[in-house]
Amino acid sequence: MREVIVAPMAGGPSTVALVAGAARAGALGFLAAGYKTPDAVAAELRQVDAIPHGLNIFVPMPAPADPAPLAAYRLSLRGEADRYGVDLPPLRTEDDDHFAAKVELAARFRVPVVSFTFGVPDPGIVERLHDAGSTVLITVTSAAEARAALAVEPDGLIAQAGAAGGHASTTDPAGYAGTSTALEALAAVRAVTEGLPVIAAGGVGTAGDVHGLLEAGAAAVQCGTAFLLADEAGTRPAQRAAMLSGEFTETVVTRAFTGQPARGLRNRFIDEHDAAAPIGYPAVHHLTAPIRAAAAAKGDPGALNLWAGTGFRHARPGPVADLIARLSA
Repeated sequence: MREVIVAPMAGGPSTVALVAGAARAGALGFLAAGYKTPDAVAAELRQVDAIPHGLNIFVPMPAPADPAPLAAYRLSLRGEADRYGVDLPPLRTEDDDHFAAKVELAARFRVPVVSFTFGVPDPGIVERLHDAGSTVLITVTSAAEARAALAVEPDGLIAQAGAAGGHASTTDPAGYAGTSTALEALAAVRAVTEGLPVIAAGGVGTAGDVHGLLEAGAAAVQCGTAFLLADEAGTRPAQRAAMLSGEFTETVVTRAFTGQPARGLRNRFIDEHDAAAPIGYPAVHHLTAPIRAAAAAKGDPGALNLWAGTGFRHARPGPVADLIARLSA
């Protein structure tokens, strides 16, 4: 397995060009199926068919038992909607992100590596992908989640640390603290995997970080934030500017944007809404989507989900091949 993996980054940063650039540099890059229509995913898979690549798929989360906290949060966002001149959508508590169709696409296109986030797919899905020749990885954040994932016989696990940028793959958002380092998460997951390959992820920004994780037993190291500024990434201009500005000095874990714990650069929206944000992905994601889109259009980072891990200060612009070389030096 290649030692550096370009992580899936849903919402724009992961692109065909990023995956292709990673492949030319000898690394595995992931497409992100999250938020895309099946047709859009199929179009991307056709473009990478001849090169090494992976595809990440979101496992659907159960609808919240009580929608009242979501309704209250929606009311609290009215000021943001007015500020950006948008309408808040009605509550949308159920959305499986075309899960079955995306799994079928992965099997039909015989995607070399398929990873899952937000939970454990059914055993039949893993078997279907194995029959198609895919290597199946499941993202976990704890030993308990690793044990649950092992039950469906994946080919490996991704040990996602609390230091990672973007959404935590935790299945226990209420109890998630997001404080673990990549070394800690790797050790906890490896302790229960009985020799299964474990990929380390979270807060990785330097070649020293990569080498330290490989020496600690990681089969490979998955990096996302390190590639947000890559020339080939589809990262929003407002986020690129924010990361390079020096004005954002810390990352925090928040549910304010999506209802699922996620790490990003601390900004105005987090400061004003995090305390009231309920658990409820993807309902909260849909609620804040118009606000975030309007903020992006205005180049206003104050209401953007500026996903980034704790190693964000090490991110640099440039071709993805150069960034991979820096991490592999």
